[in-house]
Amino acid sequence: MSRTRSIIAKPEAVVGLDVGKFSHWAYGIGSAGEVTADFPVENREAALDSFFASVEPGTLVVVDQVRNIGALAISRARLAGLAVAYLPGLAEHNAAKLFAGDAKTDARDAEVIAKTALGIPDALRPAPGGSELVSAARRLASQRDFVVADSTHDKNRLRAILLESCPEFESLVDLSDEHQVNLLAKVGGPWQIADADPRAVGALTRGARRGAIDALVASTATSTRPLPAVVEAEGRAVRALAARIADDDAEAAALDGAIAELLAEDETFNCLLTVPGIGVRTATELVVSIDVSRFADHGKLASYCGLAPRDSRSGSSISSVTSSRQGNKRLKNLLIFSCNSLVNSKNRFGEYYRMLREVRHMPHGKALKAVARKRLKVIYAIMRDKVPYAA
Repeated sequence: MSRTRSIIAKPEAVVGLDVGKFSHWAYGIGSAGEVTADFPVENREAALDSFFASVEPGTLVVVDQVRNIGALAISRARLAGLAVAYLPGLAEHNAAKLFAGDAKTDARDAEVIAKTALGIPDALRPAPGGSELVSAARRLASQRDFVVADSTHDKNRLRAILLESCPEFESLVDLSDEHQVNLLAKVGGPWQIADADPRAVGALTRGARRGAIDALVASTATSTRPLPAVVEAEGRAVRALAARIADDDAEAAALDGAIAELLAEDETFNCLLTVPGIGVRTATELVVSIDVSRFADHGKLASYCGLAPRDSRSGSSISSVTSSRQGNKRLKNLLIFSCNSLVNSKNRFGEYYRMLREVRHMPHGKALKAVARKRLKVIYAIMRDKVPYAA
């Protein structure tokens, strides 16, 4: 059930930090309910250390951002022996509506964070932690995400150019094929490729499927050739975009290797790689995002990942078939999409998918999500016990 979300225990005392680049606004509430802080704290180690030394032991520090400007506050709070949690921005925004006034100030935001943490601890999420290697892997994973997003943006732009120039060529080109991307980067758009020496095209695409390359060259016959100035402009844009895509894809692959090397000795990471459908990227995201000790059972982890159904109850009628839109959307998407590789497999997850499709007549998307939820039970047990998967 999606309501089982008690990840953080109810704190006795709390400090809410509305984090900022130069300073954080701190609002503290003591164990007796008194206000212990309501002032800015400079975003510098010495100032943060001095502030955290002044709060009572056992205080929970709650931030509204865990990366960039919030990273130093988290690390210094932990160094001071204080627990740290995270209140997501959407939760903070919705909670702010319950407070009087509609001002948007750092002081009010810090007060909202502190009072929400004290009154509704279920709204809190664990702040990233872990070993030094996990922390380093988290940074590399973040860089990989940036590189992949940049590559996707360039691929969309490149397809838009090709579609305008020669729709048939655009429908045939495979931007995940390094040979075709290399051809576009070195030669240009469809018309430059059509004009190129066949021997040069063959040399640039050595190792590729010849039928696919020949079809690309022949596809230009289906469209009218634009004016020379347009062809040259298109070619220049195509070469630049394809070169960036090739570089980004190579960097993403290199980062995957670096992450795997960093986590090579991490027991949880290696055990996760034994689970069907779990690769380096998904295993990395699970390791860097989840402290499994904070989840009492797989149901709470499913709720955190957004894979638990949302209950709907009216009178004596109870339904749990509605999909929840809450949880960590990043993890949710990775866990669901990674199940695509299980669709035709002969393991129990593949059999479960086919049963859902053939017997229960579920659509593909819903069946994938159900498989992801079933597999999450296995993932939870593996992360908790640090044991490889056994069918």
